[in-house]
Amino acid sequence: MVPSCRTMELDELERVIREASESLDGEDGAWEFEIDGVRMACLTDTHFDRMRVIAPIVEDGEVTDQQRREMLEANFHTALDARYATSDGVLYAAFLHPLSGLTVELLRSALEQVVNLVATFGTSYSGGTVVFGVPNPRDKQDLN
Repeated sequence: MVPSCRTMELDELERVIREASESLDGEDGAWEFEIDGVRMACLTDTHFDRMRVIAPIVEDGEVTDQQRREMLEANFHTALDARYATSDGVLYAAFLHPLSGLTVELLRSALEQVVNLVATFGTSYSGGTVVFGVPNPRDKQDLN
């Protein structure tokens, strides 16, 4: 028998965000907040067992082709569980996950990763200190 995943309740989600943030507005699974000067939102849908944490970075039209390539590379190597994504003409740092299986530790890490993706946009494009794969082009040459 496969153990069932516990679903994080909205009050627990709100508590963790409140503890991590400088401000928190909203209710019922839709909150806006700020961490380390980064304006963010957490949106949930309990019916579909989903949540997302997003932070706007820049208007999509301001992103260069080189930055797009670097973001795609980062999504593979350095962004960790968060990702760069676009919607409605805005570039976001985003973390998406089912509410089931979401732990307090994972949520705290997700908040940190989203903040880091915003802060490192245009430089290292990093969600944190862990790097998977081959993060820089010089290392790729050594593999050929």
